[in-house]
Amino acid sequence: MKAAALRKFRQKLAADQPVYGLWNTLESASITEMAVALGLDWVVIDTEHGHLDWSDVLEHVRATVRSDTIALVRIQELNAGLIKRVLDIGADGVIIPWVETVEQLRHAVACAHYPPTGIRGMGGERATVWSRCMAEHVVEAEESVLVVPIIETVRAGRNIGLLCQVPGVELFQFGPADYSSTAGYAGQWEGPGVAQQLLAIKDSIRRHRKQCGVLPTSNENLLQRREQGFRFLGLGSDVGLLLRSLSGALSALGKDAKLSTSLSPVP
Repeated sequence: MKAAALRKFRQKLAADQPVYGLWNTLESASITEMAVALGLDWVVIDTEHGHLDWSDVLEHVRATVRSDTIALVRIQELNAGLIKRVLDIGADGVIIPWVETVEQLRHAVACAHYPPTGIRGMGGERATVWSRCMAEHVVEAEESVLVVPIIETVRAGRNIGLLCQVPGVELFQFGPADYSSTAGYAGQWEGPGVAQQLLAIKDSIRRHRKQCGVLPTSNENLLQRREQGFRFLGLGSDVGLLLRSLSGALSALGKDAKLSTSLSPVP
């Protein structure tokens, strides 16, 4: 855990400054190395939808060591064992999908903290420097660990006022596509009316003196989201940025850059 980097991260958010990062779904830790080299504030290592195993996660976390780029891991589901393992590996925080209720969020926070305030088990892994710095680690972890719930359902949106009152949570991430799905518009990034609902939820979060983030869909949308008051801003995902660049190059050459779910050869 990089306590100094987390302090800088929190100082920026406390000053209402945006923090920029990259969402990683691919195996190569070289992608995270690039993010670190560019001075990004954070990376998210996505194990929910990215096809990453634990050795991949470890290499991504290692690529952020001794830098000011914090490493957050999105787990597959709210699960005490997954949270414990992510933090034992040495991640600076954990992103929890599909959080809808106060009880779920309190449980997530408890899983990220040691007793007596939480239920996290003590491990002799990287986070504790293989048991050599256990006392020092506990102090750092209790002061610094970041727990970020994803607001991605209509139910979560309705409960946002209560969720903002849960201690130990200062940052929320939005999932527009899943939110749209629960609103009856599966397959759309923001279905009819969803954009307005998400902005209202964002305003509620900020009124509670918390911050929120979203993954923009383009460079233009990135600027728009910053103007709207989102402060945890992804420049994109690794696959999204690569596809945008490839599609742009093909379009410049006058070639068809359309994609299809079909596995058949492109005619």
